[in-house]
Amino acid sequence: MPLYAVNPFLSELKNVLMRRQVRAILSAAYTERITTHSPKRIRGCRIKTRIVLSFAITPTVFSKPCGGCWAKSIGGALNFRDDCTWTPLQLVATAILWAWSDEPTLGERFFASRRIAEHLYQPQREFAGSSQAFLKMLGRWTTTLVAVVQAALRKRMQEALAASWMVSGFIVFGVDGSRVEVPRTKSHEAVNGLARNKQGRKLKRNRRKKPCTAAHSKKANTPAMWLTLLWHVATGLPWAWRSGPTGSSEREHWSQMLGELPATALIAADAGFVGYEILRGVIDSGRHVLVRVGSNVRLLKKLGWAKESAGTVYLWPDRDAQKNDPPLVLRLVVALGGKHPVYLVTSVPPSRLSDAQMIAMYRRRWGIELFFRHLKQTFQRRKLRSQSADNARVELEWSLVGLWCLALYAQVELAGQEIEPAQLSIAGALRAFRRTLRDYLHPAQRKRSLAMLLRRAVRDCYQRQDKTSRDYPRKKRPDPPPGAPEIRTATAAQIRRAGALRSAA
Repeated sequence: MPLYAVNPFLSELKNVLMRRQVRAILSAAYTERITTHSPKRIRGCRIKTRIVLSFAITPTVFSKPCGGCWAKSIGGALNFRDDCTWTPLQLVATAILWAWSDEPTLGERFFASRRIAEHLYQPQREFAGSSQAFLKMLGRWTTTLVAVVQAALRKRMQEALAASWMVSGFIVFGVDGSRVEVPRTKSHEAVNGLARNKQGRKLKRNRRKKPCTAAHSKKANTPAMWLTLLWHVATGLPWAWRSGPTGSSEREHWSQMLGELPATALIAADAGFVGYEILRGVIDSGRHVLVRVGSNVRLLKKLGWAKESAGTVYLWPDRDAQKNDPPLVLRLVVALGGKHPVYLVTSVPPSRLSDAQMIAMYRRRWGIELFFRHLKQTFQRRKLRSQSADNARVELEWSLVGLWCLALYAQVELAGQEIEPAQLSIAGALRAFRRTLRDYLHPAQRKRSLAMLLRRAVRDCYQRQDKTSRDYPRKKRPDPPPGAPEIRTATAAQIRRAGALRSAA
């Protein structure tokens, strides 16, 4: 009979030795597993995530002012308080990860992005663990940090996508606005509700007659945010934006963003952006316009202000003519072939932009509507989740930055494979990024790396059929298309006034 079967002490000693032996075997097996994988594969997802973030934001971006991109003068490098657990780079990276996250609530998005950011940057002190503190920090610094990141992304676009930078010799931008829904809270009703006059009555900018029903009235009174976007046509990426409460002026937002455009840019806009003052401001700044006009616009011909050719028209309202403001010389082109004729005017002479190029350029402007669909449907920002109006602005700003970073990095990856930027699938790229974020602690799988997933994130090539004949309910009632502009021959009084202005000049 063995001694440990009789002596309790020897029996306990045997059990301790066996446990140590089991631990030694498990430790050796774990060490063997680690050594069979290279360090690069073990940290593959972590390194790739940090490379993606460094593509948009580098530490040098926050070390000095970069070319007037600061929203306000801070007199040197951008630094937080000494007792702050965040650095500018870490805060921006966490905000972008926060925007990419697919968690159902803002708090869960923060905890997921905070955990990934701590794993990527390994700070000396843990980040603040409260989502309220994170949103408060972002709310204070969003204006400055977003301006810095925008300047960095614009520079990346020009360097990495130089082959897709221009259209027909012009740097073309589209401009349009869209409404973003917000929760119906007291904060949003006070800030993002319809504007009111001194008597407390709501101001309605859209005076078109619409069906006055209880459902329509309830929807019209719902608070919402208005987003006006400048969109780069050749790459399909955003360039600048402004947001405000529902009922904000698109033209005012456009005027505010005009200084952020390149000096010789061409702006394509729909019929909602026609106006003498806004178009004159664009033309006087050295930029060009391509705008659709409708029946609410009156154009003149045979004014004699400039050398005229076929299609030369003038925009010169009576109110501006009485102020002795000069007429705007434009060129009218009618695009046929669709359901309704489209009337376009531009400030570019025919020697630099033909009629066919002009129509094709305006047709590509429609891509901004697809970007809004990506933001609202694919990126799930149709309705923001922030209960506070201030936090909603922060959520919208960083959602746009996150979508911009994602699409830009994916387009650069496709450009290396000689694939056009228009072929990028935003949904596929978003799935690739979120998969990488979920697997940030695991080794990168072969043929399933982020680069391989992005190369397969392209649009399908089959032709869609016409959907107008499909029998499904259509609740949306679109506005009627703009009609033909009113074109008049200049009167003798207008010709004399124009001659007097030209002589005085």
